[in-house]
Amino acid sequence: MGKDEFRFRHFAVRQDRCAMKVGTDGVLLGSWACRRQADAAMNVLDIGTGTGLISLFVAQRFPNAKVTAIDIDPEAAGQANDNFKASPFSCRLSAQPLALQKLDEEEQFDLIVCNPPFFTDSLKCPDSNRTIARHTTTLTFAELARKSSRLLTAEGTFAVIVPADSKDKMESEAIFNGLCLQRLCYVKTKATKPAKRVMMEFGRKTEMLIEEVLVVGGEEYQALTGIFYL
Repeated sequence: MGKDEFRFRHFAVRQDRCAMKVGTDGVLLGSWACRRQADAAMNVLDIGTGTGLISLFVAQRFPNAKVTAIDIDPEAAGQANDNFKASPFSCRLSAQPLALQKLDEEEQFDLIVCNPPFFTDSLKCPDSNRTIARHTTTLTFAELARKSSRLLTAEGTFAVIVPADSKDKMESEAIFNGLCLQRLCYVKTKATKPAKRVMMEFGRKTEMLIEEVLVVGGEEYQALTGIFYL
Protein backbone atom coordinates (compact mmCIF):
# COMPACT_ATOMS: atom_id res chain seq x y z
CA MET A 1 0.00 0.00 0.00
CA GLY A 2 1.50 3.32 -1.07
CA LYS A 3 0.70 6.79 0.20
CA ASP A 4 -1.70 7.27 -2.72
CA GLU A 5 -3.86 4.27 -1.82
CA PHE A 6 -5.44 3.21 1.46
CA ARG A 7 -6.79 -0.33 1.66
CA PHE A 8 -9.73 -1.31 3.83
CA ARG A 9 -11.26 -4.75 4.28
CA HIS A 10 -13.77 -4.50 1.43
CA PHE A 11 -12.52 -1.63 -0.70
CA ALA A 12 -9.53 0.57 -1.48
CA VAL A 13 -9.38 4.36 -1.55
CA ARG A 14 -7.04 6.10 -3.97
CA GLN A 15 -6.25 9.68 -3.01
CA ASP A 16 -3.58 11.01 -5.38
CA ARG A 17 -6.01 13.53 -6.97
CA CYS A 18 -7.61 14.79 -3.75
CA ALA A 19 -6.54 17.79 -1.69
CA MET A 20 -7.72 16.16 1.54
CA LYS A 21 -6.49 12.64 2.21
CA VAL A 22 -7.96 9.74 4.17
CA GLY A 23 -8.01 10.75 7.83
CA THR A 24 -9.39 9.88 11.23
CA ASP A 25 -12.25 12.41 11.00
CA GLY A 26 -13.75 10.74 7.93
CA VAL A 27 -13.24 7.25 9.34
CA LEU A 28 -15.00 8.23 12.55
CA LEU A 29 -17.98 9.95 10.95
CA GLY A 30 -18.50 7.18 8.40
CA SER A 31 -18.43 4.59 11.18
CA TRP A 32 -20.59 6.53 13.67
CA ALA A 33 -23.24 8.45 11.76
CA CYS A 34 -26.84 7.23 11.92
CA ARG A 35 -28.38 4.79 14.42
CA ARG A 36 -30.79 3.15 12.01
CA GLN A 37 -30.94 -0.61 11.55
CA ALA A 38 -28.33 -1.99 9.16
CA ASP A 39 -30.99 -3.10 6.66
CA ALA A 40 -32.62 0.34 6.51
CA ALA A 41 -33.33 1.68 3.02
CA MET A 42 -31.93 5.20 2.89
CA ASN A 43 -31.24 8.02 0.51
CA VAL A 44 -27.90 9.49 1.64
CA LEU A 45 -26.04 12.70 0.78
CA ASP A 46 -22.30 13.07 1.43
CA ILE A 47 -21.30 16.75 1.28
CA GLY A 48 -17.68 17.50 0.35
CA THR A 49 -16.93 13.85 -0.28
CA GLY A 50 -13.22 14.16 -1.17
CA THR A 51 -12.00 10.63 -1.83
CA GLY A 52 -15.48 9.21 -1.19
CA LEU A 53 -14.36 7.61 2.07
CA ILE A 54 -17.45 8.43 4.15
CA SER A 55 -19.76 7.35 1.33
CA LEU A 56 -18.00 3.99 1.12
CA PHE A 57 -18.25 3.47 4.87
CA VAL A 58 -21.97 4.26 4.82
CA ALA A 59 -22.54 1.97 1.82
CA GLN A 60 -20.83 -0.90 3.64
CA ARG A 61 -22.81 -0.34 6.84
CA PHE A 62 -26.17 0.01 5.10
CA PRO A 63 -26.58 -2.45 2.19
CA ASN A 64 -29.86 -0.80 1.13
CA ALA A 65 -28.55 2.75 1.11
CA LYS A 66 -28.20 4.81 -2.07
CA VAL A 67 -25.48 7.42 -1.67
CA THR A 68 -25.07 10.66 -3.61
CA ALA A 69 -21.72 12.37 -3.05
CA ILE A 70 -20.89 15.94 -4.04
CA ASP A 71 -17.68 17.96 -4.03
CA ILE A 72 -16.94 21.44 -5.32
CA ASP A 73 -13.57 20.17 -6.64
CA PRO A 74 -14.03 18.28 -9.96
CA GLU A 75 -10.80 16.31 -9.40
CA ALA A 76 -12.05 15.06 -6.03
CA ALA A 77 -15.45 14.13 -7.45
CA GLY A 78 -13.75 12.26 -10.28
CA GLN A 79 -11.52 10.35 -7.89
CA ALA A 80 -14.48 9.52 -5.64
CA ASN A 81 -16.32 8.11 -8.65
CA ASP A 82 -13.29 5.99 -9.56
CA ASN A 83 -13.13 4.67 -5.98
CA PHE A 84 -16.86 3.93 -6.09
CA LYS A 85 -16.61 2.04 -9.37
CA ALA A 86 -13.81 -0.15 -7.96
CA SER A 87 -15.84 -1.02 -4.84
CA PRO A 88 -18.45 -3.77 -4.27
CA PHE A 89 -21.05 -1.02 -3.78
CA SER A 90 -20.61 0.68 -7.16
CA CYS A 91 -24.28 0.40 -8.19
CA ARG A 92 -25.37 2.39 -5.12
CA LEU A 93 -22.81 5.20 -5.22
CA SER A 94 -22.35 8.25 -7.42
CA ALA A 95 -20.36 11.48 -7.16
CA GLN A 96 -20.98 14.86 -8.77
CA PRO A 97 -18.72 17.96 -9.07
CA LEU A 98 -21.18 20.29 -7.41
CA ALA A 99 -21.32 22.88 -4.63
CA LEU A 100 -23.93 22.24 -1.93
CA GLN A 101 -25.46 25.66 -2.57
CA LYS A 102 -26.37 24.57 -6.13
CA LEU A 103 -27.89 21.19 -5.25
CA ASP A 104 -31.53 20.83 -6.33
CA GLU A 105 -33.82 20.74 -3.28
CA GLU A 106 -36.45 18.52 -4.90
CA GLU A 107 -34.64 15.38 -3.75
CA GLN A 108 -34.85 14.64 -0.03
CA PHE A 109 -32.36 12.66 2.04
CA ASP A 110 -32.74 10.37 5.06
CA LEU A 111 -29.11 10.88 6.07
CA ILE A 112 -26.82 13.81 5.31
CA VAL A 113 -23.16 13.48 6.33
CA CYS A 114 -20.43 16.08 6.14
CA ASN A 115 -16.85 16.49 7.27
CA PRO A 116 -16.94 20.23 6.54
CA PRO A 117 -14.17 22.76 6.00
CA PHE A 118 -13.63 24.46 9.34
CA PHE A 119 -10.60 26.77 9.23
CA THR A 120 -11.63 30.44 9.31
CA ASP A 121 -8.73 32.72 10.23
CA SER A 122 -5.71 30.53 9.53
CA LEU A 123 -3.35 31.24 6.63
CA LYS A 124 -4.51 30.06 3.24
CA CYS A 125 -2.53 27.29 1.56
CA PRO A 126 -0.90 28.03 -1.82
CA ASP A 127 -2.75 24.96 -3.16
CA SER A 128 -6.19 26.42 -3.99
CA ASN A 129 -7.92 23.03 -3.91
CA ARG A 130 -6.57 22.33 -0.43
CA THR A 131 -7.70 25.78 0.70
CA ILE A 132 -11.22 25.07 -0.59
CA ALA A 133 -11.26 21.73 1.22
CA ARG A 134 -10.01 23.16 4.53
CA HIS A 135 -11.47 26.67 4.84
CA THR A 136 -15.03 27.88 5.37
CA THR A 137 -14.75 30.46 2.60
CA THR A 138 -16.73 28.19 0.24
CA LEU A 139 -19.10 26.59 2.76
CA THR A 140 -19.92 28.25 6.08
CA PHE A 141 -21.62 26.47 8.96
CA ALA A 142 -24.65 28.70 8.35
CA GLU A 143 -24.92 27.62 4.70
CA LEU A 144 -24.36 23.99 5.62
CA ALA A 145 -27.11 23.99 8.26
CA ARG A 146 -29.59 25.94 6.14
CA LYS A 147 -29.26 23.79 3.03
CA SER A 148 -29.14 20.51 4.97
CA SER A 149 -32.36 21.42 6.77
CA ARG A 150 -34.08 21.99 3.44
CA LEU A 151 -32.84 18.67 2.04
CA LEU A 152 -33.61 16.50 5.08
CA THR A 153 -36.69 14.26 5.31
CA ALA A 154 -39.03 14.59 8.29
CA GLU A 155 -37.35 11.65 10.05
CA GLY A 156 -33.91 12.30 8.64
CA THR A 157 -30.53 12.76 10.32
CA PHE A 158 -27.84 15.35 9.64
CA ALA A 159 -24.39 14.30 10.95
CA VAL A 160 -21.15 16.31 11.04
CA ILE A 161 -17.72 16.23 12.65
CA VAL A 162 -16.15 19.55 13.68
CA PRO A 163 -13.39 20.81 16.00
CA ALA A 164 -14.51 20.83 19.63
CA ASP A 165 -14.25 24.62 19.80
CA SER A 166 -16.70 24.89 16.87
CA LYS A 167 -19.43 22.84 18.59
CA ASP A 168 -21.48 25.80 19.82
CA LYS A 169 -21.30 27.55 16.46
CA MET A 170 -22.46 24.47 14.55
CA GLU A 171 -25.22 23.78 17.06
CA SER A 172 -26.53 27.35 17.02
CA GLU A 173 -26.69 27.40 13.21
CA ALA A 174 -28.54 24.07 13.18
CA ILE A 175 -31.04 25.24 15.80
CA PHE A 176 -31.62 28.47 13.87
CA ASN A 177 -32.58 26.30 10.88
CA GLY A 178 -35.06 24.14 12.76
CA LEU A 179 -32.82 21.21 13.71
CA CYS A 180 -32.31 19.72 17.18
CA LEU A 181 -29.14 18.13 18.54
CA GLN A 182 -30.00 14.48 19.23
CA ARG A 183 -26.62 12.81 19.62
CA LEU A 184 -23.16 14.10 20.55
CA CYS A 185 -19.82 12.31 20.67
CA TYR A 186 -16.67 13.90 22.11
CA VAL A 187 -13.55 12.56 20.36
CA LYS A 188 -10.32 12.50 22.34
CA THR A 189 -6.79 11.45 21.46
CA LYS A 190 -6.25 10.44 25.11
CA ALA A 191 -8.77 9.85 27.87
CA THR A 192 -7.14 12.49 30.08
CA LYS A 193 -7.08 15.19 27.42
CA PRO A 194 -9.87 17.53 26.29
CA ALA A 195 -11.83 16.55 23.20
CA LYS A 196 -10.31 17.64 19.88
CA ARG A 197 -13.36 16.87 17.74
CA VAL A 198 -17.08 16.45 18.25
CA MET A 199 -19.47 14.41 16.14
CA MET A 200 -22.99 15.78 16.13
CA GLU A 201 -26.29 14.39 14.87
CA PHE A 202 -29.31 16.61 14.31
CA GLY A 203 -32.92 15.87 13.47
CA ARG A 204 -36.22 17.72 13.32
CA LYS A 205 -37.60 16.27 16.55
CA THR A 206 -36.60 17.19 20.09
CA GLU A 207 -35.25 14.06 21.77
CA MET A 208 -33.26 13.28 24.90
CA LEU A 209 -29.66 14.02 23.98
CA ILE A 210 -27.35 11.01 23.80
CA GLU A 211 -23.82 11.98 24.83
CA GLU A 212 -20.77 9.78 24.22
CA VAL A 213 -17.00 9.95 24.60
CA LEU A 214 -14.66 8.16 22.21
CA VAL A 215 -10.90 7.82 22.61
CA VAL A 216 -9.08 7.27 19.31
CA GLY A 217 -7.35 3.89 19.46
CA GLY A 218 -9.35 2.78 22.52
CA GLU A 219 -11.70 -0.18 22.85
CA GLU A 220 -14.79 1.76 21.74
CA TYR A 221 -12.89 3.08 18.74
CA GLN A 222 -11.77 -0.42 17.77
CA ALA A 223 -15.32 -1.73 18.13
CA LEU A 224 -16.70 1.11 16.01
CA THR A 225 -14.19 0.96 13.15
CA GLY A 226 -13.01 -2.67 13.25
CA ILE A 227 -15.37 -3.90 10.54
CA PHE A 228 -13.59 -1.71 7.99
CA TYR A 229 -9.91 -2.41 8.59
CA LEU A 230 -7.88 -5.32 7.24
